Amino acid sequence: MSKQSELTRGALISFVNKLDEKTIDVQPEGFNNTIRWHVGHLLVSAEGLMFGYPEHSNNIPESYHAMFKTGSKPSDWGNAEVPTLSALIESLEKQAIRLNELSEEFLAEKLPFQFPVGNPQTYGEMFEFVMFHEAYHLGQMKAMNVITKR
Repeated sequence: MSKQSELTRGALISFVNKLDEKTIDVQPEGFNNTIRWHVGHLLVSAEGLMFGYPEHSNNIPESYHAMFKTGSKPSDWGNAEVPTLSALIESLEKQAIRLNELSEEFLAEKLPFQFPVGNPQTYGEMFEFVMFHEAYHLGQMKAMNVITKR
């Protein structure tokens, strides 16, 4: 894992560790989702882009995919069992270890798919996108947290 990825994932985990179950389910006016959704979305996105979730990875529950994939929202969850904040944090921490263990050979491999954002060609370039994506959503979560505390 690069220094940038350690900084980004570390900042995400540090921020989320300071939250509580009530705060993460508030959906402030003008926002499409909740902080819980953003945390789960980052977990699911990184797992999908780097490990082939849900088809080729069982490191996180398959049910997370429908809840947190792009285009999903908490109002669609119905009576689904939503993961706790501590479960999401634990999954982010375990995923960080797996990301750190990716080999240089794997990161140099060409992607078997085309990705519409940034045109990454290798898993290493995709990993850079994953870190950009995390930083972007972390900013959204921080803004939501400020608004929620008003």
